[in-house]
This record gives sequence, structure tokens and C-alpha cells, in this order.
Amino acid sequence: MKLSLLPALVLLLAASLVSGQTPAPAPEPASKKTAAKGHNHPEGFTELKIGDAAPAFDLLGIDEEKHTLAEYADAPLLMIAFISNHCPTSQAVEGRLKQIVKDYKGKGLRVVGINPNDPAALRPDELGYSKYNDSFPEMKRHAKEQEFNFPYLYDGETQAVAKAYGCLATPHVMLFDKERKLRYQGRLDDSRYVDAATVTSHDARNAIDALLAGKPVPVEVTKPHGCSTKWLDKRSEVITDNEKWEKGEVTVELIDAAGVAALRKNDTKKVRLFNVWATWCGPCVAEFPELVATARKFGLRDFEFISISINEPGEMKEVKEFLEKHNAIVPDKIKPSLKAEGRSGNAYIYNAPNTDALIQALDPEWPGPIPHTLVVAPGGAVIYRHNEEVNGDELREKILEAMGRFYVPEK
Repeated sequence: MKLSLLPALVLLLAASLVSGQTPAPAPEPASKKTAAKGHNHPEGFTELKIGDAAPAFDLLGIDEEKHTLAEYADAPLLMIAFISNHCPTSQAVEGRLKQIVKDYKGKGLRVVGINPNDPAALRPDELGYSKYNDSFPEMKRHAKEQEFNFPYLYDGETQAVAKAYGCLATPHVMLFDKERKLRYQGRLDDSRYVDAATVTSHDARNAIDALLAGKPVPVEVTKPHGCSTKWLDKRSEVITDNEKWEKGEVTVELIDAAGVAALRKNDTKKVRLFNVWATWCGPCVAEFPELVATARKFGLRDFEFISISINEPGEMKEVKEFLEKHNAIVPDKIKPSLKAEGRSGNAYIYNAPNTDALIQALDPEWPGPIPHTLVVAPGGAVIYRHNEEVNGDELREKILEAMGRFYVPEK
């Protein structure tokens, strides 16, 4: 890899690796567990069957206390919910999971959330629906903001518990009876959307109600839907993705005010991030890694980063070298849309002698100095604007607020 790997990305991955946790003890084997086959699961992965005993665990929670299976021995029912910070489906069911805790309070149900994911096994574009990665420190912040009313434990360092329970995805829930025998496993319900009105099959609730009433569970096994478990061995995919961005080429073209105005109008379904900059502008150079980190984060969504340099048109080589050094390539997701628009790339040099027309075409509220950043929604409504060096976290938070943390039904 080149030494120019995005500073913001390096910091992100470094932060994800730091959790300060000690390895959890190996869980006790459950009866009749069988190794799952044909799913590319990691070594040691087993699949619990209905009637199997809950494997023991000893995990650190966001309260900085260790939590064990034995701690919940007095509860008639125990739900283990494998969830994560980053997954839009997992985030969508959080409200319904909290409601279950409220609805069954005092009725014999305990709910425990476990994050099974290795944060360093997530590519930047897999975080496009989330404010946070899946590291332990970020679990604390996410749970506080979302007001979790249940313990939230971290298994991402060894993933021994996730493998012992056979966690396929987040979310993946498992319900155990008083003897801690598995009585239901699979999805929380049948909707991947946040709106509870979209749920037509309350699978986990049905299982809880049946067990509390002393009746058989109507449907014991369903298929979990969500984001696959991010096992430690997926780190190699992150390395491969980084290498692709490091080696990518950038196409730079000239653009005039009319061309900028057409892009600014944004007759697409994409959110567009515009940045006006120059290679000789110190703040522009300083903020650029944050802009590329933003493009990578939303690389699997309808999002586009458009850079407009005010270097001289004859400095195209310098501009291209700068952009490639900072990995400002076009994500695969939007390449078809660029082709449909008749565009070759997302990098431009403004070719007029002064910026007056550029200001009018892009953002009349722009005071003139660079760098200048503008984010517009489909149809051109302004989501965010900032003059001078941008704060990357603030920028990404504003974009996420506009684009949303959840999947939404097609209208």
C-alpha cells in the first residue's frame, strides 16, 4: 500500500481495534450441537438446535461489569439478542426490542444484547447507515444515544460466544426456557424496516407468549435477516478494499459554470457532496482525507463526492496526481449512474478566469474563500454547507441524518 493511506481511515480502524478487553473464557459445549457446513463460517462455529443448552458466557458489558449466563438464572425466560451498532436492520429493530423489554417487565423475561462483530472486519462502506463502528467504546455511545434498556455485551475480540451460539447475523435472537434449553431462534420479526406497522409476523413475541403460557412455540425456527456476522477472518477483505482504493485511477475534466449548475440541480436520486478546492490551498489539503473518508463511508449508498478544483486548467496533471494520492476514486456503486449521465468521473477543474459565475452556479451563499463544501439532496435542497476547513465527523453526521440509519420501503 502507499504511505498516503487516508489518515482519517487509519484513525478509524485504529480506534476500532482498541477495546481494552480481556479474552472471554471458552463457552461450555452444548448438547447435540453440530458444526455448520457450507456457509464459510469460522473454525469453531457451531449451530444450536432446538432443545440444546445455552452455552456459558462471561463478557464485558457497556456498564464495565462482567456478565455471565448464571447471572440470569432466576429468569423463567432468557432472550439472547445478537445485535450491532452498524447494521441498518439491527438498528431498525432496536425500538421493537426495547418495547419487548418494557412489555414483559415483571413477567419473567430477561433480554441480553451481545455484539458479535470484529470492528476491524468492517469495510468503511459497510458503515454507511451508522454513526458508529462496532467497537466497545462505540457500543457505549450508541447504546446511550438509543437508550438501551437491556445489558449490551461485547464479544468482538474473541467471538467465542458468537461461534458457540451459531450467530449468523445481526440481528439474530435466541430464546431459552427456565432450564436454559433453546426454544426459539431466528429473526425478531419479519420486517427489516423501523416502522412497527410493517411487521406482519411477531415471531419472537409469539414464542415468548407461548412459553409464558406453558404452550409449545408455534414456530421454533425462522431465518434471521440482517448483516452477516463480521468474523475476524474478514479483515483480509478490508485490506483488499483498501488496496483497491490505493491503486484506483482518477479522471479529471474541465467544467464551466453551466456544467456546475447542472450538477448542482441534482436531477438524480443521489445525495451530492461538492467541494471546491486547490492544490495550493493549505486548508483544502488538510481536509481532503475527511472528504474521501466520507465518500468511502457512503460508498454503498446513493451518494456522490464531486470535487471542483480552481487550479489553472493547465495544471490537470498536478490535480490528477493529488486526487490519486488521496484515493479520490469513484466507488463502484455509482459508476453506472455516471455512465447514464454521460460523465466519465467526479473530478473537475473549473475553467473560467474568475469564480463569480461558479459561486452563482454552485452556492450564492458561499462567501468566496476556499475550501467550500456543499451537500445537496436529490432535487437540490441544501443539507449542509461550510466554508473553510470542514469537520469530518460533523459532515458525516449531517449526511447520515439526511439519508437515514434504516432501510426504507420503496415508494
